[in-house]
Amino acid sequence: MARDTHLHKIQRFKHMDSIDLTGPVHVADIVPTLNLLDVDEVLQRARDFPDRLIIELLENNEFEYALPLIQQIIAEERGDILEALAEDSATHLFLQLNSTELAAANYLLSPKTRASILKLMSYPEFTVGNMMTTEFIEVPNTWTVQQTLDYVRKVHDTKETAYAIYVINNNKQLEFVVSLRHLVVAEPEQLLTDVWQGDEPITVSPTEEREEAAQIIRRYDYLALPVVDEDNHMLGIVTVDDLLDTLMDEAAEDMERFGGAEFINQPYLRIKFGTMLRKRGGWLTLLFVGEMLTASAMQYFEMELEKAVVLAMFIPLIMSSGGNSGSQATSLLIRSLALEEVKLRDWWRVLVREIPTGVVLGALLGALGFFRIILWNNLGIYDYGEHYILIGITIWIALVGIVTFGSATGSMLPFALQRVGLDPASASAPLVATLVDVLGLIIYFSVAAVILTGTLL
Repeated sequence: MARDTHLHKIQRFKHMDSIDLTGPVHVADIVPTLNLLDVDEVLQRARDFPDRLIIELLENNEFEYALPLIQQIIAEERGDILEALAEDSATHLFLQLNSTELAAANYLLSPKTRASILKLMSYPEFTVGNMMTTEFIEVPNTWTVQQTLDYVRKVHDTKETAYAIYVINNNKQLEFVVSLRHLVVAEPEQLLTDVWQGDEPITVSPTEEREEAAQIIRRYDYLALPVVDEDNHMLGIVTVDDLLDTLMDEAAEDMERFGGAEFINQPYLRIKFGTMLRKRGGWLTLLFVGEMLTASAMQYFEMELEKAVVLAMFIPLIMSSGGNSGSQATSLLIRSLALEEVKLRDWWRVLVREIPTGVVLGALLGALGFFRIILWNNLGIYDYGEHYILIGITIWIALVGIVTFGSATGSMLPFALQRVGLDPASASAPLVATLVDVLGLIIYFSVAAVILTGTLL
C-alpha cells in the first residue's frame, strides 16, 4: 500500500502544474520534474515558490538549477533567503559566483553569517573545512541534562543536526561528545560529565581531505564528525549526508576519467556540442598518439608478418588480453587506494602479488588458446599449417608474458600517478590498454622470433 502511494505521488509530480506547493510537498519529489524544465521556466516559476521551498531547493544536491536560482535571489536582493541557507550549502554556491555576484551576496548577509561563510570559503577545495557547517550544538561541561535538552529544543531549528551535542571546557576546547539518545534516557538532574561514556572524541582537521573524513565516519559509524583546530577548539562539523553527496560527485568524476574522458559536471543531454568535443577530444588525441606506437611496432615486425601471416590472426587476441588484465588491476588498485586499503609505500607488496597472479592467469588463457589451435586444426575447421603446435606454444608463452606485464603495469600506474600528485583515477582503462598494446606486440613477436625461427620465420 505504501509503495502504491509513493508511485502515485511520483505520477502526480510529473507535471509542475499539478503540484500543490502550499501543502506538505517533499522537495526530493519535485526536483526531478524541475530538472526536466528549461532554466528560464524554472526561474519564472520560482518567483511563486514559498521561501521554504526555495531554501530546500538550493540545499538539494540533485537540483540542477541551484546556481541560476541563487543568482536570481541575489539580483532580487532577497537576503532573508540567503541568511536562512545552511552555511555549508551557501558556501558551495558562493564559490561558483563571480566577484560581482559574490560582493552583492555578502552585502545582503549579516556580519556574523558573512564572516562564517567567508571563513569556510577560505579553505582549499576538497578539504573538510570547505564543506563543514558551523551550525552545531555546543554546550559547556557544567550543564545538566535538563539544561542541555532545553537548549536543544530552543535552537534545533537553526542547527544542522541535533543528534550529537559537543561539550566544551572552560577554555572552549572540545572535551567530549554526547549523543541525544543518551541524553533522553538520562536523569534530568545529571551532569553531562556523568552521562559521558568516557570515550575520547574522534575529530578531524579542517585541512584534511574529504576522503579521510569519510573513512573515519565509515569506520566509527558516525552521523557527524567534529572539526577542530590545532588547539582543539570546535570549528564546525561535517555530516555524513554532505560527505555522501560530495563523494558521489567525486565518484562520477573518477568514472568519467577512468573511461577516458575529462569530467563534465552537467547532465548528458544538456552538454553543449563544443564542450563535448573539448572534453573528449583531448583524451582521444592522446590515446590515438599512443596507438601510433602500436602501428610503429607492427611496422618494425613487418618482415615476420610477411613470412608468417598466421601470426596476424592472433594480434587482437594478444592485445585485448593484455589490456583487459591491466584494466582489471588498475580498477582494483584505484578502489583500494581510495579506501586506504593500500598505501603508497605498499607498491612493492602489490607488485609481488600481481606478478604471480598475472603468470597464472596468462598460463590459463594461453592454455585455452593453445588447445583451441590444436582442436581447430585437427577438426579441419582451419589449417594452421604443419607447425601448428609451435604456433600454439607461441601463443601460450606470449600470453603468459603479456598478461603478466599487463597486470604489473596496470597495478603500478595508479601508484605512479599518486606519487607525482595526480589523481590515480586518471589511470583510465583506455590509457592502460594503450600502454599494454605497444609492449604487448613487442613481447608477442619476440616470443615468436625465438620459437618459430627456422620454421615459419
